[in-house]
Amino acid sequence: MNLWYTENHSKDARFSIKVERQWVSVQSEFQKIDVLESREFGRFLTLDGLMMLTEKDEFIYHDMIVHVAMAVLPRVQKVLVIGGGDGGTVRELVRYPNIEHIDLVEIDAMVVDVCREYLQQTACELDNPKVHLHIADGLRFVRGKEAEYDLIIVDSTDPFGPGEGLFTREFYGNCYKALKDDGSLVNQHESPYYRKYADSMRRAHRRIVDCFPICRVYQAHIPTYPSGHWLFGFASKQYDPLVHFDEAAQQRWNALNLHTRYYNTELHQGCFALPTYVKELLLEQEPDGRKGGCAQ
Repeated sequence: MNLWYTENHSKDARFSIKVERQWVSVQSEFQKIDVLESREFGRFLTLDGLMMLTEKDEFIYHDMIVHVAMAVLPRVQKVLVIGGGDGGTVRELVRYPNIEHIDLVEIDAMVVDVCREYLQQTACELDNPKVHLHIADGLRFVRGKEAEYDLIIVDSTDPFGPGEGLFTREFYGNCYKALKDDGSLVNQHESPYYRKYADSMRRAHRRIVDCFPICRVYQAHIPTYPSGHWLFGFASKQYDPLVHFDEAAQQRWNALNLHTRYYNTELHQGCFALPTYVKELLLEQEPDGRKGGCAQ
């Protein structure tokens, strides 16, 4: 039997992976959850038919959503992760000895349960004593918080279905209030390539720029995501991820001796160097004339 997972990246482009086995397929209150296995990418997780992670390349996404900010911010003790029920983001965060408390807010308990059973590679630290799991709507959870977190990471799905509310101005405004005076926000910022994803990216960027005085966008290559070209956002009340990534910050991070397979301090500088077409897309969403993708 010849089985293939196929995802439509646009109405005229598809991405396919040959499947060796289906481990689980369940319908939760919110979405369809599948874990499949392929020879090329190992086990992979899809939600409503959209790729969330594969065992082969998940390290790229989780390195970049965590370590860029952690290399810049000097005093992170309390972190809020919204989404990320697969556990990959908290797996990276618990490696930092200065982090004392991580609130992980995932709307779908079944995602957590499935990943605990079938994707231990990412879910391996979900029971770490630093991690406090909340099965809740992230939009509602953050609404009641004020000046509580040093870092918020929005590890959301695409802005369709359960993840839609995590791309609104209300949500980003509430994240701003939930951060301490020197707090920062990191979010997965979608792809700039296919039009549907680029439109979502531009809307998110406009809303973040409206809320934060410092906003920069950086990139990574994730082979199994649409187009492979993926963006992340860094927004802060005080810290610029380039200006404040000085020699002391680089030495501080390197002294931790964290083994990472994608992120390093040389890459940190380069990932903020964006292609011209991406800068132009971002600049359209910055009405006060600040430089596209690196507003300050």
